[in-house]
Amino acid sequence: MQIVFMNCLSRTVSSGRVETAQVWIGEEEGTWSLGWNMEAAEMDDSAQLAEEHWCEGGSWNELLFIYRHKLAEKLTEGYRPLIDGFLHEGLEQRSRNQTVQRLHCYSDLHPHDEVYTELTAWRRRKAASIHKAPYLVASNRLLRLLSVFLPQTVEELLQLPGMGNHKASVYGEELLTITSAVERNHSFPLDWVEERLGEEEYQQWNFRQQEQKYKQDLERFRQREIVLHGMERGLNLDDISSESGVVRRELVEMLEQIEKEGGNTDPLLERELTAVPEQELLAIWSAYDELGDTFLKPVMQRVYGEESHVSGGLDERYERLRLVRIRYRRREEAKADAG
Repeated sequence: MQIVFMNCLSRTVSSGRVETAQVWIGEEEGTWSLGWNMEAAEMDDSAQLAEEHWCEGGSWNELLFIYRHKLAEKLTEGYRPLIDGFLHEGLEQRSRNQTVQRLHCYSDLHPHDEVYTELTAWRRRKAASIHKAPYLVASNRLLRLLSVFLPQTVEELLQLPGMGNHKASVYGEELLTITSAVERNHSFPLDWVEERLGEEEYQQWNFRQQEQKYKQDLERFRQREIVLHGMERGLNLDDISSESGVVRRELVEMLEQIEKEGGNTDPLLERELTAVPEQELLAIWSAYDELGDTFLKPVMQRVYGEESHVSGGLDERYERLRLVRIRYRRREEAKADAG
């Protein structure tokens, strides 16, 4: 096997001893291998293996996803690379907005669970009352910031990333009713956070965020491969969902992305839409011609009526609109290319 990449990493353990290791990528007859070797002489008694074989196969893309995820794990464990910037730029790069990141870091490391629970309950009630998804009202990260920093005025509210003038004007009064009722021992502005947050503590948090991100990326890549293989085998969405563990809504999102990247989803679309009445398909197509394909709600109302949001089968109808939209966009792109 030919080693095509290797990097050395090290960390200092509590005893002051330095542990060294290497991450490597090898290739032999079209098969890629990825692994981790720890110097046996450096291992303590609790270590079980001097070598870890992370993956082997013919897919370079999958290897890169695994590499990023496993390397992030090692960085979280305290290892630091001898050479920066090759294949793991995202792990070592500083955030473009460290101030915002440090606020998120501090709120994660110093949670106020009681207030956070109260805020999530408020979000659930508010989302139900205005027929919106909870995440559109406020993200988990924003609620975490609110629960930890406890703003008491609109001015303080606007200092939290993710709030903005619109959210403050619509939800600010209700949010402040919750946060201002809790005693706090800090002040605004929040520039004190940078001084109170240790650099190593912040760096470790950053690596944990990257580890989680790359783990999700790897899972999405593997799920996407299952979807592609399922399409090749002529499976329908229900069958692909069973094999991949991905719900239908997310599968449709994957189909949209696959189509953007030049993949052919039409055989699967044909199978899924074959039971839809021709008149309904024509009505959807006509609505896209008239209203555009950016927003689904106007198309939904045009095709199924103004009260479509309260009638049964809403998720099924939205899925149908999105499947037809894939075909519609392909036609529009073909017309633009031709003309």
